[in-house]
Amino acid sequence: MEDIDIPTWALYLAAVLASTVILRALLGPRRRKLTPPPGPRPWPIIGNLNLMGALPHQSIHELSKMYGPIMQIHLGCRRVVIGSSVEMAKEFLKIHDVVFADRPRNAAGKYTTFNYCDITWSPYGPYWRQARKMCLMELFSARRLDSYEYIRVEELRRLLCELSATAGSTVNLKDHLSTLSLNVISRMVLGRIYTDESAAAERMAVVSPEEFKKMLDELFLLNGVFNIGDMIPWLDFLDLQGYIRRMKAVALKFNTFLEHVLDEHNEKRHRMGEKFVPTDMVDVLLQLADDPNLDVKLSRDGVKGFTQDLIAGGTESSAVTVEWAISELLRRPHILEKAAEELDRVVGRERWVEEKDVQNLPYVEAIAKETMRLHPVAPMLVPRYSRQDCNIAGYDIPAGTQVLVNVWTISRDPTVWDEPDEFRPERFVGKAIDVKGHNFELLPFGAGRRMCPGYPLGLKVIQASLANLLHGFKWRLPEGMRPEDLNMEEIFGLSTPRKFPLEVVAEPRLPAHLYQQL
Repeated sequence: MEDIDIPTWALYLAAVLASTVILRALLGPRRRKLTPPPGPRPWPIIGNLNLMGALPHQSIHELSKMYGPIMQIHLGCRRVVIGSSVEMAKEFLKIHDVVFADRPRNAAGKYTTFNYCDITWSPYGPYWRQARKMCLMELFSARRLDSYEYIRVEELRRLLCELSATAGSTVNLKDHLSTLSLNVISRMVLGRIYTDESAAAERMAVVSPEEFKKMLDELFLLNGVFNIGDMIPWLDFLDLQGYIRRMKAVALKFNTFLEHVLDEHNEKRHRMGEKFVPTDMVDVLLQLADDPNLDVKLSRDGVKGFTQDLIAGGTESSAVTVEWAISELLRRPHILEKAAEELDRVVGRERWVEEKDVQNLPYVEAIAKETMRLHPVAPMLVPRYSRQDCNIAGYDIPAGTQVLVNVWTISRDPTVWDEPDEFRPERFVGKAIDVKGHNFELLPFGAGRRMCPGYPLGLKVIQASLANLLHGFKWRLPEGMRPEDLNMEEIFGLSTPRKFPLEVVAEPRLPAHLYQQL
């Protein structure tokens, strides 16, 4: 075999390159080894998905007992860091809030919110900042919410009237509460109730009340599920769980409905011309969409995304919370009696509770807070996403990490709460603990930049409806059912409602003429 002559320049170049590599290895800066939070060892491909049960927040709660208040798990290819203590919640939602102000990209945001055009899933940036400003300054300002109080009063009176008509009969409480919330938010956001039976009969494009409630339930479920395609991207196209198909289906229904709503509102604006004055939140959004001074143009999809968020968020949180509250009270008659005593003493038995009365009803307020502690609507809040590398409690969290704050675990932390698994409203009486994102032991609406912007409305509906239900009715379980037989299982999604809707009997407890005036 002949010898191969290698040019001298090639040998020289090879020597130089080899020397450079060796010198850089020996003298160059070494990348610091990252220290991730503790957590279970992930399996190939699936990560720690094998450890997630039907209720992921409870599965993560059990893991946090082993690995501590900050831990890391892998859901497929996705790195997820979970905070499960007051201190960790404060780190993620306050101290390093801006670092974790983004949202992960997922199928729910893409398919159910007009490609991230809503408030909840839109990425951190100019569009989201503008959306937040609209919510704080326009949609949920104290002035605007006060202007809609008459709507909340009228719809609450309608609910009380319906319940009094069914006195002594077993009713599905969630249906009544959902109708109340949906009617309130429909009139505030859309200007009228698009889902009542008469509207459904007149306009084929408007869905029936039952169908619309199913659409909302489906929306919340699909926005909270663990979709395999989000966690193992190369399996996304298979849609193994069928979630993407369902997302597209519910998105189509909402799009049809919202197109109808926007068309009607635009027709009204054009008909009134210069005399047009916004009377509902869609009017406000369409007016803002025409504003040439906006930093980011608000598109038609943006208006639909905002509107869907307002309807869904305003309907689900209050109905779920009040249903859980009545469920807990049915198991503890002495708390019901104590609440009724406070209502009789403060409000009297000759009128219904008004929103301004709530501040003088500390025990009823405490019942609402205790319900939101034990049954947070979003048990792990909406996921956040790290925008840059960060160090929390000595652990490294790289950019691109999904972050969850498990308020379900925080609410059951024995170092924070005495007898945390017990329903005890007294723990809040005389305590300056609110639900506005300042006290990190109680975060039903989140905290920081991505806190739920509609919480002032949700809180008003929860407190006023709960107070009137307790004031106006005696509550009991159907005949033959004992309090200890009441099933308290829940369903996991973006919200966490009861697995089995509450069947209950309501009987009037105030003078008859008050019900006749409704």
